[in-house]
Amino acid sequence: MDPEIQKMREVVLVYLDRSGGLQKFVHDCKKYNDSKQSYAVYRFIISINPSDIAELDATLGNYILHKPLQAAQIFQSVCFVAIKTLSLIEQLQTEAQISILLKPTHLPPLPSYVLSLSAYPFNYTSQRFYMSEGIVIAMGTVTKYTQGARFLCTEETCPFSEDKQIVEMIDAKILNALKGYSIDKSHFRIQAFTLFLRDELANKMTIGNHYRIIGIPACVQNGLQVTACIEVNSVQLYKPNGTSFLSDNFKYLLSLTSSSCWRFTAVLANIFASQVVPPGTYNTLKLAILLSLVQTCEKENADYLDLLIMTSDTLVIDRLLNYSLCLLPRGIRHPPSSDIFPSVSKDKHGTGSASIQACSAVLAKGGICYIGDLSSYKKDKLELLQSVLESRTTTVFIPGKKYGEEADQQVTVSVQTNFWSFVDVDSSSKKHIQKENFLIGQMDVSLIPVNLVDGFGLLINNEFPSCRLSSPVVHHTLKKAINPEAMLYKVSQQFRTQDYEEFILFARNLHVELSSEAESLIQGYYLASRRVRRDSIHGSTLSASALKILISLAKAHAKLSLRQRVLEEDAVIAVLLLESSLTLKHGTSALCVAPNPVFPFDLSDENCLQQRDIYLMQCHHQLLKFIAAYSPGIHINTNEE
Repeated sequence: MDPEIQKMREVVLVYLDRSGGLQKFVHDCKKYNDSKQSYAVYRFIISINPSDIAELDATLGNYILHKPLQAAQIFQSVCFVAIKTLSLIEQLQTEAQISILLKPTHLPPLPSYVLSLSAYPFNYTSQRFYMSEGIVIAMGTVTKYTQGARFLCTEETCPFSEDKQIVEMIDAKILNALKGYSIDKSHFRIQAFTLFLRDELANKMTIGNHYRIIGIPACVQNGLQVTACIEVNSVQLYKPNGTSFLSDNFKYLLSLTSSSCWRFTAVLANIFASQVVPPGTYNTLKLAILLSLVQTCEKENADYLDLLIMTSDTLVIDRLLNYSLCLLPRGIRHPPSSDIFPSVSKDKHGTGSASIQACSAVLAKGGICYIGDLSSYKKDKLELLQSVLESRTTTVFIPGKKYGEEADQQVTVSVQTNFWSFVDVDSSSKKHIQKENFLIGQMDVSLIPVNLVDGFGLLINNEFPSCRLSSPVVHHTLKKAINPEAMLYKVSQQFRTQDYEEFILFARNLHVELSSEAESLIQGYYLASRRVRRDSIHGSTLSASALKILISLAKAHAKLSLRQRVLEEDAVIAVLLLESSLTLKHGTSALCVAPNPVFPFDLSDENCLQQRDIYLMQCHHQLLKFIAAYSPGIHINTNEE
């Protein structure tokens, strides 16, 4: 026997003993020995730390990192001797019956161990471990494969038969390409790669998630086509490193506006997106965008905030929404030629099984999915969108006969994103006959199904007098057309796009809680609105989701204000925004808010901010009177001062 191999076997035994791996191995052997099932192959998973092994023996460490198949054979021989010496598995006959899977805990943090899915050439010839990361864009159904053989055994009870899953993963740079607009003008090559998840790794990935994997590159031949793939060894959900922080200018602005709970967010909205629209324009819409941006996360049962905008300035609004998308890592502009929600196709690797393809909504997980003009979609797409907005899930139907299965399957996919859309008022008015006899403040939205309009958290009309296409917007557009890179305003240099990116990431990660005062105000308004907004036929016109939307708006305003406690002042802004939205849908109510209640006049100086504070305090007092009149059972502390 080669002395070097013998030495490495001894090191393996020492490492397994020190790391606790030997104890786990004995436990696994006991499960096999006690089982009444007959096994042809005994499979063992051994977790190894390459750094610790390299300290014991550099040669063995090098084998594990660069010759993992030969390293597995060394572990196999050690395990076989251990089983025979200690009589751990009575049924075991030969060393070949032992299958060893080495799982490294990590790889050295060096470029040579990183396999980029967007770099060329793709090194698939060296059969060693690499680390890679990317986003899952397609997932096949779990199918049978035969371990240790090049054929598929059709016998269901075959002891060699286990589960496998084929997954498509792509470099996370794809997100930049799908934003539709990006400050980063660099060009890069993007290609999806095939992953094989076998045995216990099947169903360990979720479509749309970002993962870091360790695996060995390989090639799969299907007819004349050769596909590069990765045999996955371990899967870990990717979590971005680093913490977000606030720029000094934002900190200074926060200190300047600390005298009021409303001023900071007012100034934020006023100066936001000055690279696209002049400061002071579209303030209500910009505030709604900022609120939606900070209400993004990848948690289950998150607070969502969807926006539907009624506008005739589609070009300006489209630019504003596109710009805002780029402030998030996952801001996706939906291309009209693809599906918004997951679809099913036949696996391209020759298995004949079904493969669920990702889509804009899934790729925008924890971010924003901007779907463009809502009136351009057909009825079936709108109905599906409505269902998703209500449940935050979508169901993919897989017909069994078409994909080689005995029974049909239904796969539920979670949709964790905020949706943005707009309706071109000028275009939609030409497509249908407008309704007559509108209520005061009501807008014609009959082109879009009522339940779908209710599904969006906020309906915003940017046709208010202070939002119309003004002279500053025209001048801004012309100057930008002449010099796209020009900084037209001083505020654009003080609060850069990168500063807003960091601000949004910081604000959205804040954990906020409702104060009892804010909760009472929200509940009081909700109950009062259900009583005043009703008709004799349909009952209350206030949707069941209105309470969730109110809470989401209030939390978002607290986050945007960089507070961790939702105050009454946050609840007032939430109520005014929702009441304005309800007025557009159903007409004015007894609360009777102004057409543009959050920004009733321009914010040109500090005096205007003071006037706005006075106005919002009056709104607060008016809201308390409204609750007292129409929801007397709710106790709210009123401040007569």
